[in-house]
Amino acid sequence: MKKVVVFFLLSGLLFSCVKKEESKVEAKKVTAEKKDFKMYEMSEMAKLMEQMYADNLRLKERIKNGDTIGKFPQHFLDIHKAVMTDEKENDDFFKAQAVNFIKAQELIYQDPKNAKEHFNSGVDACLSCHQVKCGGPIPRIKKLYIE
Repeated sequence: MKKVVVFFLLSGLLFSCVKKEESKVEAKKVTAEKKDFKMYEMSEMAKLMEQMYADNLRLKERIKNGDTIGKFPQHFLDIHKAVMTDEKENDDFFKAQAVNFIKAQELIYQDPKNAKEHFNSGVDACLSCHQVKCGGPIPRIKKLYIE
C-alpha cells in the first residue's frame, strides 16, 4: 500500500514539473512574438486623407451654420505627390480622381453661395475613387454629406 501511495505522489510531482516547463516554453514564445511586433505607420497619403477628412468636417459645420468659408487649404494639393502605402495605387485612375476632387473642393471656395452643392460634389469625388481603390473609409466618408 505504501508503494502505491509513493508511486502516485512521485507521479504527481513529476507531471506537475513537466507542465511548468511547458508553460515556461510558451511564455518564451509569447515574449518572442512581442519582440517581432511592429507599430503601423501611416503613409503620407493616409495622413493627408485623415487631415482632409478633419478639414472637411470643420468645413461642413461652417457651411451648415452659414459661416464664412475661408480659403482653400493648399495642403489638399499634396494629394498629387503624397507617398501612398502601395505606390502601384498611384495610377492614372487615381490621378484623374484626384484632379476631380481638387476641382470640387476649389469650387466650394470660389462659389460660396452654392457651397453645399459643391461640398457634396467633393464627397461624391471621394466616394467614386474609394469605391474602386480602397473601400474601408466609405461609411465614414458618407457621413460628410450635408443633408
